[in-house]
Amino acid sequence: MIGLDTNILARYYIQDDADAEARRQHEAARSLIESGAPLMVCKTVLLELEWVMRGYYGFDAEEIAGAFSHLLCLEQVHMEDRAGVAQALSHMSAGLDFADALHLAAYRDCAEMASFDDKRFARRAQRLNLSPRVVVPT
Repeated sequence: MIGLDTNILARYYIQDDADAEARRQHEAARSLIESGAPLMVCKTVLLELEWVMRGYYGFDAEEIAGAFSHLLCLEQVHMEDRAGVAQALSHMSAGLDFADALHLAAYRDCAEMASFDDKRFARRAQRLNLSPRVVVPT
């Protein structure tokens, strides 16, 4: 099994044809990912990839969710906590930031998650009736 770094997935999903090296890396990433070899993607790589796609390349949540959904559908790709990642994608589609959604999904066996991020996270999670409940300590 081959573990994939963020830059491999970025080159696969982001066709930044700015220079010959970027094009070469895109083709190498495509060849590896589509080779059928067993591959592994950990959650921290997804977290970083989302940041690169959103923060550096300006992708919106729908475009990122599309890439991640595609990755989840690839049979040769083993995903760390696949169920949690799928849940996080669902929460992201409902309006949560991907990082917050991934954290909440990781705590799915907890009764509550505590956060001081009231406006951007706790209130949204409560409004969406997500589980576990996000609480703001006082």
